[in-house]
Amino acid sequence: MKTKVIFLALSFGLCLLAACASQPDATKPAMTDSKSATTAKYKLMTLNPGHFHAALVQKSMNELVSPTVNVYAPDGFDLNEHLKRIESYNTRASNPTKWETKVYKGTDALEKMLSEKPGNVVVLAGNNQHKIEYIKKSVDAGLNVLSDKPMAIDEAGYETLKAAFESAKAKNVLLYDIMTERYEITTMLQKELANASALFGELQKGTPDDPSVTKISVHHLYKIVSDKPLVRPAWFYDTAQQGEGIVDVTTHLVDLIFWECFPDQTMALTDLELLKARRWTTSVSKEQFSKSTNTPEFPDYLKSKLDPKGNLQLYSNGEFTFKTKGVHSKVSVVWNYEAPTGTGDTHFSVMKGSKAIVTIKQGKEENFKPELYVTPTNAKDKAAVGEELKKTVEALQAKYKGIALKDTKDGWQVTIPETFRDGHEAHFSMVASKYFKFLEAGKLPDWEVPNMLAKYYVTTQALKLAMKSK
Repeated sequence: MKTKVIFLALSFGLCLLAACASQPDATKPAMTDSKSATTAKYKLMTLNPGHFHAALVQKSMNELVSPTVNVYAPDGFDLNEHLKRIESYNTRASNPTKWETKVYKGTDALEKMLSEKPGNVVVLAGNNQHKIEYIKKSVDAGLNVLSDKPMAIDEAGYETLKAAFESAKAKNVLLYDIMTERYEITTMLQKELANASALFGELQKGTPDDPSVTKISVHHLYKIVSDKPLVRPAWFYDTAQQGEGIVDVTTHLVDLIFWECFPDQTMALTDLELLKARRWTTSVSKEQFSKSTNTPEFPDYLKSKLDPKGNLQLYSNGEFTFKTKGVHSKVSVVWNYEAPTGTGDTHFSVMKGSKAIVTIKQGKEENFKPELYVTPTNAKDKAAVGEELKKTVEALQAKYKGIALKDTKDGWQVTIPETFRDGHEAHFSMVASKYFKFLEAGKLPDWEVPNMLAKYYVTTQALKLAMKSK
């Protein structure tokens, strides 16, 4: 059966509550390479693009992808912001893209897309409330789906996701989510070092209070994306539509634990044990909300979540501890309103081996840029660990040209050339490129689907546990 493909881009904005014109429209065509348009194997369809991740998939072009992209969405803010981002890529001074966008505006966007199917790839990135329903309907229609995270934001969504994967298998299509953090250079090198047994030893088992693996991600509600202040849709602040923090960014963190600690290994639910979880709020004033969304007042669906002072109490923060194949791990996500000047989102990650500890830090000492460090598990073994680290880094230089070592007080820093620091926004095109290779092969790696299910089982069960906890 010939594979059909969908990148599903989803967003339900407030315009769904109002009648929208159901007339086709089109943006001004970009310059198109007619040869690539006729020979490209895949053609994108973008559905309801309410999150900027939908546009980032198109930040660079791919020779396998047609420059013509069909967008299906209700008219309104979400669609307009998406089209502005695509236009900015087409008109940038350095290496501009050549996308030609054809737009259908209507509240029946999903139905229209499924009936017309002008392409074979749809990008899904936006409002998460109905995302899992859209995934299921798409794979049931025989379409491949590449979805932004999270694909499921609660226990019911997880059950539907299981059914979606069963349907995808029956229909011979590929369902996959966008895990950009696998393409961050410090994470890639952390994985390499932690799997060099002569250096790292064996991954420690840890305990609930002293886990072997810890990953902490700090994000900001108001931030700069593609050199401009990010305007978030108002629904982003509704956890019923966006999902709580404990089931959102944590998908990346759990994914990295599986990917780094147990590469190419399949996760079964019997390999997992959730130990404890908690959630807490970030307070957002009306002024902060307005600055972030360009919306003057809190919408009605948020008013029940305001405290007596009129501030929104947003359940954007969470953490949980769990075991994977006996190894204790802890993940945490924190959302502050705005990062201090000169800073941004940050990532902390530590992996503890019997011989060495490999850590990613992104704090003030690192100028808020992720850096990689290695320390001996036991100080008395520093000389031996240093010799093995030198050998390991020398071997890795064939793959990562220019990496080197610098002494620190307790160990070493792995210095990384700027050529490898391509930034978070570039990683979306990298994920897309890898996905096209999977489509060319006609299958995902054997471990990907069970590990996606295991990942969303952990996050949705963590939410359930956290909501029960005091």
